[in-house]
Amino acid sequence: MSSRTDHVLVVDDDRDIRQMVGDYLRRNGLRVSQAADGREMRATLDTSDIDLIVLDVMMPGEDGLSLCRNLRAGKHKAVPVVLLTARDDETDRIIGLEMGADDYVTKPFSSRELLARISSVIRRTRMLPPNLQVSEASRLLGFGDWRLDTTARHLLDADGTAYPLSGAEFRLLRVFIDHPQRVLSRDQLLNLTQGRDAEMFDRSIDLLVSRLRQRLGDGAREQTYIKTVRSEGYVFSQPVVLIGEDA
Repeated sequence: MSSRTDHVLVVDDDRDIRQMVGDYLRRNGLRVSQAADGREMRATLDTSDIDLIVLDVMMPGEDGLSLCRNLRAGKHKAVPVVLLTARDDETDRIIGLEMGADDYVTKPFSSRELLARISSVIRRTRMLPPNLQVSEASRLLGFGDWRLDTTARHLLDADGTAYPLSGAEFRLLRVFIDHPQRVLSRDQLLNLTQGRDAEMFDRSIDLLVSRLRQRLGDGAREQTYIKTVRSEGYVFSQPVVLIGEDA
């Protein structure tokens, strides 16, 4: 097992916040780089091996949401992101998660909470449930009329047409696929997809389930893939199989 120190990139236009966060993370055993904007962030990503990005949302010029969206579309799309946001608004948090962020911390935040979020996201990123261990030759997971490309992170229909997923949609679908035909509560889904307690952000799961159902073509009455179990949660009702890349 590697003893390599995890490397975190803190991106914030506020120098004092960058310094405060960086000092705290270093004292707790992490390697830290800092960037004041998107240009510096990209330069660091191109020259360093970064394990996670702490990204401020409210920055002049390219804001954190735009940077996060662009990260997910580029060569560094696999690097997890924790957003720092001064907005205590559910809609903004959902937008951040849909842009591909892995978690968020609302300002003002405690350094201890941020460290806990960073550790949780890195741990989740490296945890591979049995169903996730897909070989390069069999990177597709099949269910019903769909296939999920686990490398490109998009859906393929029966004709092979690709449908891109947001980061939040992909994570939610992976959780369902890894636990097929098992009822999962909102609390479980929230914890498995975002690594946080459910009480303060419960409704986001219902919204994401609704979006994912639209992607899969599930109707309000005819729920072929994701069924609602009243008072309990949701269940992914289709069997899941590993299939070859060229299948």
